Amino acid sequence: MAEEHGELEERIIIKDQHTKEIDLVNRDPKHINEDVVKVDFEDVIAEPVGTYSFDGVWKSSYTTFTVSKYWCYRLLSALLGIPLAVLWGFLFALISFCHIWAVVPCIKSYLIEIQCVSRIYSLCIHTFCDPLFEALAKICSNIRVAVRKE
Repeated sequence: MAEEHGELEERIIIKDQHTKEIDLVNRDPKHINEDVVKVDFEDVIAEPVGTYSFDGVWKSSYTTFTVSKYWCYRLLSALLGIPLAVLWGFLFALISFCHIWAVVPCIKSYLIEIQCVSRIYSLCIHTFCDPLFEALAKICSNIRVAVRKE
């Protein structure tokens, strides 16, 4: 009985490593949608001084806008939230897979191979170009230029 309880706790601990508690109050803790989706009634509809509608129309418009935006978002997220979460999960898993199994190994392989080429290139530059440019520098070091105004 104690062994079964220990195995159950171990399975729960393993499960908790792959899942985490989500915050149902603060749903954007990293503020990634801070400036994008904050659209209120006042951001869309405004009446300048001198062109006011009836107060009842203004209040009803505000309520209609706010409630319809709220429920439309909730219905769309209920209908499309889970399928889009699957799509985005698949896409980011694919990107992670490609990065882990293709991109990083290719870059590492390239860096290893280019290191050999770099050494050969450096050796050739130091062998052939350095003496040539040093000789040219010595030849040109005795050139003097004088500017006269006539």
